[in-house]
Parts: sequence; C-alpha cells; structure tokens
Amino acid sequence: MYVAMGWHKHIEHFFGDYIARNYRKVAEIGIGKNITAALIIREEGLDIFCTDIRTEFCREDIPVIMDDIFSPRIMLYSGLELIYSIRPAVEMIPPMIALARRVDADLLVYHLGFEGYGDGGELIDCGVILHRYHASQNPSKRVF
Repeated sequence: MYVAMGWHKHIEHFFGDYIARNYRKVAEIGIGKNITAALIIREEGLDIFCTDIRTEFCREDIPVIMDDIFSPRIMLYSGLELIYSIRPAVEMIPPMIALARRVDADLLVYHLGFEGYGDGGELIDCGVILHRYHASQNPSKRVF
C-alpha cells in the first residue's frame, strides 16, 4: 500500500494512522499544501481543524483557520487532546509547546530526519519517529 507513494506521503500515512488510533479531537499547525495526514484523520471520523498563516490552499473537506502560532487565538485550541505539526520550522516549536501547555494537550511533531528541538522530547515510533514535546497532564484526556 505504501510502496507506490512517495516517501513524504508514506510519513503522513503513518502519522495520520497513529493519530486516528490514539486521539479524538486534534489540530494541525501549519498545514500549508500538505493535507494527507489531515485527510486520513478526518476520514477516520476525528474532530479536526488545521491552521496556517495563509489560507490560499484551503479545501472544503479540511477546515483551515487562519491563525499564527506566534500569536495564537487560544480559544481555538481549548478542549483539544492533540496539537500536531509535520515538518514545522524549528522556531515554531517553542510557541507550540507553550500553546500545548496552556490548553493541556499533547504536542506531536514530525521533523525532517536531521532536525529536532532541545532534547528532542519523548520519541514515539509509529513507523516514523515522532517527537512528543508535551504530554497532557489530565489523565482523562490521555489516551495512552
């Protein structure tokens, strides 16, 4: 199934499948043009929205909200179980960690192989390596 697709789509399939198995209410930060993981998550019936500083790549099947992680509208993220991002710029990681802490959500990031932030967070192998930089402190929100 994954052999016919490019490596990047392979990554998004593993990431999307992992999220769909472990969470119910999520947001992707900095979606840009890459909607594969969000589509997988949406197709599995999860409550998802995506954010980006530009919305020219919006599609009807994926809700994209204009928001800037450097000055986020906190109420958008209230009640989430997970905030995630795929290949974000490293300078986006500190404000994503701060947001995840503030709304008490897990934060998962997929970096390019040579990138990371700080100590790299907790590593999760779901077929690709994810970095969990924040874990929800509310046991009822934790799914694993």
